Amino acid sequence: MLHDRVLVALDKDASERRSVSGIVIPATAMLGKRLAWAEVVAAGPTVRQVAVGDRVLFDPEDRAEVEVSAHDYILLRERDLHAVAERDEPASDVGLYL
Repeated sequence: MLHDRVLVALDKDASERRSVSGIVIPATAMLGKRLAWAEVVAAGPTVRQVAVGDRVLFDPEDRAEVEVSAHDYILLRERDLHAVAERDEPASDVGLYL
């Protein structure tokens, strides 16, 4: 990876969603502008905010698709990322103090 580029793999559950009542909504349904989650697979040397393994939020319309070793990935610039999901940390030994 060069410069500020980030290679991500779409989440497997991003293809379809379920409504509150349990109805399956296919990925091809148009619901307006919807952001997507993906996992960072590789990052360029000047990327500062994300690391390999992070889950990131991005706009699916601002992407370039690429196939590497028969797997589909998306190539983004770091500035095209909207958020980074916080990792689930195991419960610490520190209690809640009021």
